[in-house]
Amino acid sequence: MSANNMMGLLPLFLIFIVFYFMVFRPQQTKQKEHQRMVSSLEKGDKVVTSGGMHGLVTGLKEKTVYLKIADNVRIEINRTGISAVEKGPKA
Repeated sequence: MSANNMMGLLPLFLIFIVFYFMVFRPQQTKQKEHQRMVSSLEKGDKVVTSGGMHGLVTGLKEKTVYLKIADNVRIEINRTGISAVEKGPKA
């Protein structure tokens, strides 16, 4: 390969590096943080689902969570459907 071909690939290589640090790496970090949050769920935690429903964790399985969303209303959702754990004292 000649020096001109190498210089032609340099901008492409630099764009890849910029994309890695601005797009891919932050996404991986966010994904790991979400996985850590989901795996640390406990009974009594107040959570928000990805659909926007607020609920109280009443039971846990390996891949699902039971939520109480109203009096006498309980649902079972995938752990990945939990988008946030609300701050504050547990109920």
